[in-house]
Amino acid sequence: MIAPGPTRTGGATGLDFTYDALAGRVVFGAGARARLGEEADRLGSRRVMIVAGQEEGQMAEEAAAVLGERVVGRFDRVVQHVPADRAAEAAALARELGADAVATIGGGSATGFGKAIALELDVEIMAVPTTYAGSEMTAIWGKTDGDRKLTGHDPRVKPRTVVYDPELTLSLPPRIAGPSGMNALAHSVEALYGPGANPVTSAMALEGIRALVSALPRVAAGPADLAARSDALYGAYLAGAALASGGTALHHKTCHVLGGMFGLNHGDMNAAVLGHALAYNSPALGEEMTRIAEAVRTTAADAPGALYDLAAAIGAPISLESIGMPSSGLDEAARRVAVEAAANVRPPDTQGIRRMLDDAFWGRRPTGAPPD
Repeated sequence: MIAPGPTRTGGATGLDFTYDALAGRVVFGAGARARLGEEADRLGSRRVMIVAGQEEGQMAEEAAAVLGERVVGRFDRVVQHVPADRAAEAAALARELGADAVATIGGGSATGFGKAIALELDVEIMAVPTTYAGSEMTAIWGKTDGDRKLTGHDPRVKPRTVVYDPELTLSLPPRIAGPSGMNALAHSVEALYGPGANPVTSAMALEGIRALVSALPRVAAGPADLAARSDALYGAYLAGAALASGGTALHHKTCHVLGGMFGLNHGDMNAAVLGHALAYNSPALGEEMTRIAEAVRTTAADAPGALYDLAAAIGAPISLESIGMPSSGLDEAARRVAVEAAANVRPPDTQGIRRMLDDAFWGRRPTGAPPD
């Protein structure tokens, strides 16, 4: 394991950092979903509403069977980006049912709806991730209102219990698993230089990068490989935990802007943007670039390109054009990203962000730092 070096929070006389460890229980292992009932009892939950999209219907039924009479209902109108009106609908149903907990089953969208409910009601969240989204480990919430994605941080939305069962990811086809894994990889990369970066989260982030870089090609090559799925889910867990304290930077701000403006698939955006965002930030990164490069087994100058190559190798999108972004939106997107990412490690300028988005739009391979 690469020992974490001093981060940008380090003082002149040695390490000097703050680390907020977010409370929560993690249950990890094949078949772990069978423990949902006892986990609900640990929380003292007696009225559980299941939040799971229609595509997760079978998983929701299995969870309901395990939870038994604790289940009071289900919300299945889960969609990407958590539209504010539909989030209000989910909260209203939970209130009507008198739920004291929600069990979210699915990807980041299901978790997002659970968080939206927790913002409105005093409920506990038990998250059962079926993708590599990682949001189950954070206190970050997001909603879309019109063409804008709103995000915030609130300890009430951090799931109390997360049940990771790699068997539930076996039904995730490589076409979805790949981009979802790139989403997790983005969490680890940005946690290394986000506003809350520190040696503890950096250690988790680097281990997460290594696990994902090793596992994702194996998942793509052998979708039924449970060991590969387990390693990828482990990497996603570490990535989410690192992001929870490390915080977000340019990459995630960009994806939030594009998701709100164009309704693009979140995992696909992560795959197409990650290398370019790292290339933009690279002039402001020193040791972080070296450590990312070591984790992905390349040189610091080629680390952005290596992330692009990984996306291509696992069948994830490498251009924003291919996932439905219109070229007519590039100028306005650049303007919004420059505003939203104002606190980024490398201060954004609209022209530089416009060049970054142009490269991501056309799927050019990022190579080192872009020109100023």
